[in-house]
Amino acid sequence: MDVSPDELREAVESQHGGSATVITGVEVLERFEGQIAWQGVVYVFALENQPQGATRAYAWSHSIDDSDRRRFVTVLGVGPIKSANDAVKAAIVAEMRGAG
Repeated sequence: MDVSPDELREAVESQHGGSATVITGVEVLERFEGQIAWQGVVYVFALENQPQGATRAYAWSHSIDDSDRRRFVTVLGVGPIKSANDAVKAAIVAEMRGAG
């Protein structure tokens, strides 16, 4: 079950403020230690009036424990985050740090 770009836009706006407009969807395949860590479409959003001054955000979702529930992931395009791939890598690292 995929979510629509509009649902992801709402997640970006509610989590980071400002208004978001979808630019494109990018296929991402991220590997970690030889295994697929994440694969799917990451949506790129243009941001306006974002409180921290970010002009881009990246968003996607995935199922939680293979259920119908979804987790929405949003990453601001700030600092070293310059692409959808960068956003996925940063989210994986953050999730690994949170689990440890």
